[in-house]
Amino acid sequence: MKVAAPGKLLLSGAYAVLDGAPALVVAVDRRAIADGATRATNPTPEVLAALSADEAPQVDASALREGELKLGLGSSAAMLVASIGVKASRLGRDLRDASVRHALFADARRAHAQVQGGGSGVDVAASVYGGALAFSLEPGGAATVTPAPLPAGLVLDVFWCGAPAITSSMRARVDALRQRDGATYRARTQDIATASSSVLAAGATNDVAAFVRAAQHGGAALAALGHDADAPIFPPSTSALVPIAESEGAAFVPSGAGGGDVFVHIGARPSSARFRAAATAAGLRLVPMNLDLDGVRLS
Repeated sequence: MKVAAPGKLLLSGAYAVLDGAPALVVAVDRRAIADGATRATNPTPEVLAALSADEAPQVDASALREGELKLGLGSSAAMLVASIGVKASRLGRDLRDASVRHALFADARRAHAQVQGGGSGVDVAASVYGGALAFSLEPGGAATVTPAPLPAGLVLDVFWCGAPAITSSMRARVDALRQRDGATYRARTQDIATASSSVLAAGATNDVAAFVRAAQHGGAALAALGHDADAPIFPPSTSALVPIAESEGAAFVPSGAGGGDVFVHIGARPSSARFRAAATAAGLRLVPMNLDLDGVRLS
């Protein structure tokens, strides 16, 4: 028995999602695969928070890594969801059933937050449900997850920065801004939230041009937050690529917290030869992937 769970790209709403803003996340066809026939030799802390050591299956997450380095596609969440999926399947539960997925999401989100010291759970949602999702947190902390349409003709090209981001460090800098200058923090995260709402609205109306414009605004809002928080949300290797993308009618934004990992070129067509040459010169590499529409499933 093997269970696969996809990784994710967070396209809008980073940081602000923790305050209740809507976010857009998509699942990608780079997956963690848990093998129910083999016991894990070194389970991740997230898996051990959900399962006993005897229950933890061996997980292959090589598709979510570049050698020993994480790509930043939510590998810890995907490994956790795939592992819990093995246990559910052993108990005879159908991973396609909505109620089974709801319970799996709750268990995985709880274990992930326990180890990571919080977080929204948006990456867990992508690994469980697949596809494109609108994600938001209610005041009490409950998550709302619904399918979110993407505009026809939208193209996502994913570029790896060559170095992993330390999300906890980025979040700590942004939290420090909240403590020392709450007004600026609220203004920046409100701009991110507004842009994310516009991204989701453009998807709902099948307007690819409006989607790209909203993604550009979201990128600018993240850059402003990074400036005020002294957080390298846009590392130097990526900053010069933003105006090139925008001059060609596209957006270039971090997936999630930024600071490294992967960035996404969002447009009505694939990234141009000019853009790819500039990205290569800056040390970035195009990483092929597509959307995953299935979520957690038997492999």
